[in-house]
Amino acid sequence: MARNPAQPDRLQQNQTNMRGKRVKKELLEADPLYGNRLVSRFINRVMQSGKKSIAQNLVYQAFDIIKKQGEDPIKVFETAVATVGPKMEVRARRIGGASYQVPNEVRGDRRVALAIRWIVTFAKKRSNKEYKTYAEKLAVELMEGAKGVGEAIKKRDLVHRMAEANRAFAHFKW
Repeated sequence: MARNPAQPDRLQQNQTNMRGKRVKKELLEADPLYGNRLVSRFINRVMQSGKKSIAQNLVYQAFDIIKKQGEDPIKVFETAVATVGPKMEVRARRIGGASYQVPNEVRGDRRVALAIRWIVTFAKKRSNKEYKTYAEKLAVELMEGAKGVGEAIKKRDLVHRMAEANRAFAHFKW
């Protein structure tokens, strides 16, 4: 069988596999206005179809709305993300043919990712009658998240309740 010189042989491929090593995550560049990596992550989640400048403008408009309320937008944003992030969640695990919802602690990076995802999702779902622009919706969701009310907080509480209800299966965690 002729070997294709463009493809490395199996022995070389195995040396390039990860084999239990941790992936080094590349640090995200801080956003230009506030110099905050978390805001940059939030902008990337708001972004649709690769239009980053539009997403930046929407997030900055939301921060301006928060600033007009007489609050520090970065502080409100960070408080909202910290408050909305769940501490426990359930994961499906198959044991002996049955599927169990096993409660697990949520690690820091995933907690932030879930919080950002929920804030953006529930801001999109807000009614257009009450809030005309997406920036208004985002600002209100962030302020409510920081205060401990709103749809994103309800989602967090639902996830916590599910984890609490399935605490009996916690011994399946390993």
